[in-house]
This record gives sequence, structure tokens and C-alpha cells, in this order.
Amino acid sequence: MAASREFDVILKAQGDGGYVASVPELPGVWTQGETREEAIAMVKDAIAGHLEVPARRWHRRVTP
Repeated sequence: MAASREFDVILKAQGDGGYVASVPELPGVWTQGETREEAIAMVKDAIAGHLEVPARRWHRRVTP
């Protein structure tokens, strides 16, 4: 079972509508959504994807 982690998320309303969500602790992790709820769901997915990539790197099998 994977350990649960929490991250601060910055959620900013955009002047033309919609929201941008970013995660200061994870540079490069940001996303957007038309509603607050959509932006929050999207950033959760972006965080999961960001954390999964390094885990895959360590579990790769190298074939000589």
C-alpha cells in the first residue's frame, strides 16, 4: 500500500474564467480546469502522475 502524502496547492481564478492549480513543492506540476472542482481533480491526477514517474524509473529492468 502506498503511503499517503499531502501537498499545498495554489488555486488561482483566471480573469477569463476557469482556474489554474499548481503545487509549489513539486516544480512543474500545474494544471487548469473550468471549475474549482475540476481544477482540484486535475491537480490530484497531476500529482499522482508526477510521483509515479520516479517510482517507475527505479523498478525498470535493464537488459544487457
